Amino acid sequence: MNIGLFNENFPPIYDGVSLTVKNYAYWLNKLGHSASVITPNAPGKNDSEFSFPVHRYFSVPLIGRKPYRWGLPLFDQKFTRRISNTDFDIIHAHTPFSSGKMALKLAKEKNIPIVATFHSKYRDDIQRQAPVKLIVDFMVNNIVSFYNKVDEVWIPQASVEDTLREYGYTGNVHVMPNGSDFTIANPSPLRHKGRKELGLRNEEIVLLYVGQHIWEKNIAFIIQALAMIKDLPFRFVTVGKGYAFNDIRKMAEDAGIGHKLLMLGQISDRENLQRVYAASDLFLFPSLYDTFGLVVREAAAMNVPSVMLKNTDAACCIKDGYNGFLSENNVEEYAKLISHLIENPHIVRDAGLNASSSLVHSWENIMNSVVDRYNFLIQSKK
Repeated sequence: MNIGLFNENFPPIYDGVSLTVKNYAYWLNKLGHSASVITPNAPGKNDSEFSFPVHRYFSVPLIGRKPYRWGLPLFDQKFTRRISNTDFDIIHAHTPFSSGKMALKLAKEKNIPIVATFHSKYRDDIQRQAPVKLIVDFMVNNIVSFYNKVDEVWIPQASVEDTLREYGYTGNVHVMPNGSDFTIANPSPLRHKGRKELGLRNEEIVLLYVGQHIWEKNIAFIIQALAMIKDLPFRFVTVGKGYAFNDIRKMAEDAGIGHKLLMLGQISDRENLQRVYAASDLFLFPSLYDTFGLVVREAAAMNVPSVMLKNTDAACCIKDGYNGFLSENNVEEYAKLISHLIENPHIVRDAGLNASSSLVHSWENIMNSVVDRYNFLIQSKK
């Protein structure tokens, strides 16, 4: 089977979607299929590190969303000819934008099935860039139109369907969860090594955030909560990049917790990132923005439970007190919960073990389900 995986970004630009696409390509090829990634060009790329083909096309910087790029395939005729001559059996779009529209056009021309995964709450992104309701509605309708034209829409977990319906999508959806490439039976040795590398004292509790450093991720909420409990012996460690990186540092300093903040920037080495997760005690992820918390599963794989907000898409997998912890969408309540957990490490330890056993699924197992569904769609199209 020859699969084309289309997405708007790919390493060296890292986020949950780019890592998902990377794992799709790796495991599909490892299972004996032929999968390639089609994505905009990016400065600093090193595609020789991948065991699968990566086809890139002309792009320009996306204003206000560094390091993201806006792909312009029409300005890259050599690339367009190469992709048009590739005999795909099925196309999988992980974006409704330039790569997704190119994928849709190609699928219709070749009369092959196209599946699209709905990954993000796009309305939130658009509202920040263009806070005018008429523009926001127009762009969201354009996104919904894209999903209405594909053969099948996938969502990473059932709760995401509500968001799709709110946007106006009326078609069928298929739940296809994401996996994790962090599958270690005993992360304890990694914990000791990671804490030593970060220069942490034994008594310091590590509160971790991994992801884009953008305000949509509710990082200001975390800083406000930690400022309320700044006398407790914790360190707040962040991993990632984004347009708000420097402003986050300043906000922490203004809140009086700058000395407790350790910003590691982007970590592309997955083994290094594993050690950072393992060195941590709690993963802070109060996001209202995410449809699926891949980072929550990565933390769980290292026996680190997450502290999230009730009634959010990303937290639908959390059973409060069992494999993670849930708070009301209130800064004071979130701070009280973190304080309680810091003072009761046995509760955190038990939840971490439960998170590892209940939330983590290997990419290999997930890919077997993906291949079965691909085959079903191919046969249905025939």
